[in-house]
Parts: sequence; structure tokens; C-alpha cells
Amino acid sequence: MIDQLIRNIKRTGAPVVVGLDPVLGYVPAQIQKKAFAEFGETLEGASEAIWEFNKQIVDAVCDLIPAVKPQIAMYEQYGIPGLVCYERTVSYCQSKGLVVIGDIKRGDIGSTSESYAIGHLGHVQVGSREFTGFHEDFSTVNPYLGSDGVKPFLKVCKQENKGIFLLVKTSNPSSGEFQDRLIDGKPLYEHVAEKVNEWGSDMIGEEGYSSVGAVVGATYPEQGRLLRKVMPKSYILVPGYGAQGGKGEDLVDFFNEDGLGAIVNSSRGIICAYQKDSYASIGEENFADASRQAVLDMIEDINGALEKA
Repeated sequence: MIDQLIRNIKRTGAPVVVGLDPVLGYVPAQIQKKAFAEFGETLEGASEAIWEFNKQIVDAVCDLIPAVKPQIAMYEQYGIPGLVCYERTVSYCQSKGLVVIGDIKRGDIGSTSESYAIGHLGHVQVGSREFTGFHEDFSTVNPYLGSDGVKPFLKVCKQENKGIFLLVKTSNPSSGEFQDRLIDGKPLYEHVAEKVNEWGSDMIGEEGYSSVGAVVGATYPEQGRLLRKVMPKSYILVPGYGAQGGKGEDLVDFFNEDGLGAIVNSSRGIICAYQKDSYASIGEENFADASRQAVLDMIEDINGALEKA
């Protein structure tokens, strides 16, 4: 699947991923009104409103981008209807040719991680039949329980031609409380990066990159420069662009000299673009057009920075 992601990036010329992380407060009033008229002010109504919001944004941007990243927590808060919306979103994005990175941040003891891996990336056996659960193409994984929490994901990825992005240096302000702690003279995140490089060494695709990638926040460009060298064959998923303060010029060192090796996420900056002053003239009713323009501006910013480097 890493090869498909890279081919999509080359085809679009856009090393970006749109984070589909909706809550009702992001959904324009006209969409909420229609959903509530049909399903009431219920979890089902919320799920329908979010689904329609997602669909219109995906329709507006799918020709510009290689991938999307739905964050499952945003859907879980709406219970079972929210999870139905999550799976519906995954399926629709895949039908549009987009690679789907399920932002699930799972990781547990071996048997539990195996169930997570099967549920999100693999097949589950039901009698004589097999079924897929959420069937994302990649998932994010928390490696801080150690290798017994990661290996079940590696096994499923090899079986299913899927991929994972392991949390290495996350974009949130307090990440350093643990991730920056020095162990044997190196920060913990560097030790994790070395394991990422090791775990992915036998999973290199035709495009020269591993199916085992890393999450490194745009808010830490100096660490990104170091980690790029530690994990030369790993794709880096870079959150923190836009709403969290990351800019194109901060991201150059996350990429390799071939112009590949990183994909940058923006969530609120894209899906809530219509709420920003810079896109306000487009109007709430045309929220998907605002998202499209925000994607175009993001691509220009990142590619412009890479060309200057």
C-alpha cells in the first residue's frame, strides 16, 4: 500500500493528506437542519450530518490529493451511529481512489493489538466466511507499549499489503514530557525511530519506501531533520500544519532529496476553511469550495518551500 500512496502523491503532485476530523460545530447549519429533519436531534442525525459534510468535502478535493486521514475519536463520540459514519467515510474515500489513513492510535498487549490490527487492517473469521471491519489502508499505532504491541500490526500489514504510521514525536505541546526524556544519551523518540527503521527493514516496496512509517509533528522541525536521517526509508506523516502553527518552510527537512518521504496533514485548516477570514467571502453554503481552495493554497505553500530548498 505504501507504493499506492507514493503513486498517488506523484500523480497529484501533492504531498498532503486531508484530516477528516469533524464535529457538529464544524458542519454548516443547512446540513444539520436537513439531517435533523430526517433523523431528529439524535446520534443518527449527527452521524448523517457529518457524513454529508464529509462527502461534499471529499467530492470537492479528491482530484487534488492522494489521501485522507479520518480521526476515529471524532466519530466515536457519536456512538455506534458515529462509527457507522466512520466506515461509510472510509468506503467512500476508497471508492474515489484515495488512500485512507485511519488515525486510530491503537497499541496494547499482544492479543489486544492483534484484534485492533485485524479490525482495522485485516479480515475477521465468522464461521466459514471472512469479513473486513473498518478496512483502512494504513493506521496510526502507539508503540510505547513496546514490540509486542506493534508486531501484530506488522503481521497483518504483511498479509494484507497494508501499512502503519508509528507515533515517534507527536505535535502536541506536552509531547516532550516523555518523548524527549534522555535514555543512554538520546531522547526516547530517537530510540523509537530506530525501532521503526528496524521494523520496516523487510517491508520495502517497489518505490523504495517501507510500509512502516512514522508520525512526526510539523511543530518540531529540528527533530524532524534528525529523524529523517534515522529513518531514511520510512514515510513520515506530519501533523500540525496550519491550525497548530506548522508552515511549508518548516517542513523541508522532513522530505528526502527525491522530494518524497513525507506527507503533511491538515484537518481543521481544510474542513473548517469556510470559517476562516481568508475564505469567508466564499460563504458557508459553499463550504466545500472553501476547502478546495485551502487545499490548493496548502499544496502551493509546501511545494513552493520544497522548490526553494
